[in-house]
Amino acid sequence: MTDTTTTLDLGPQTRIVARLAEGVTDEQLADRTPCPEYLVRNMLGHLAGLAVAFRDAGRKDLGVTTDTSPEAAVPDVGPGWREELPRVLDELAGAWRDPDAWTGMTRAGGIDLPGAVAGAVAADELVVHGWDLARATGQEYAPDPAALRASYAFLWAAAEESDRGGGIFGPVVPVPEDAPLLDRTVGLSGRDPGWRPGRADGAGQAP
Repeated sequence: MTDTTTTLDLGPQTRIVARLAEGVTDEQLADRTPCPEYLVRNMLGHLAGLAVAFRDAGRKDLGVTTDTSPEAAVPDVGPGWREELPRVLDELAGAWRDPDAWTGMTRAGGIDLPGAVAGAVAADELVVHGWDLARATGQEYAPDPAALRASYAFLWAAAEESDRGGGIFGPVVPVPEDAPLLDRTVGLSGRDPGWRPGRADGAGQAP
């Protein structure tokens, strides 16, 4: 896959995601998200799992956390998720502040990747799932601009390599070229930027 980014501080975006998670109420844990198979609690569990996986990928600490496919099981949150999630998100950002994380090869989700590509994937996961979480829980969302640009570049490259018919998460949802960059990024991820809770026809793709 195309190398779409150089070094990037993921800290601003991990802090945004942590603030969104803090705003989730216990009553919202069973609400739907733009990903049909995931409730809010599953999305939070997925964020915790990917934070650990990409933390270890950045550290080149390869093992179970980096070898397990995200599709292996539907994730969930444990009783201590409100403390655990911000902690592992902060650790993820710290791992990718090391320039060595962006060089050589690493692994995430059982797939071997160049470090720079893995960093772009991490940025994309944080941006897109931040949108998922915000939209599902009715929170305002303004992703970190640098992370958003990296996410868009990564998804655009992925869609180009698949002949624009589908991105890595599913069929691209057409979005006007003059739409905000976040909407265009969400469309490239296979999601409908207009998705709202309770819409039966809202497009949603696998995480």
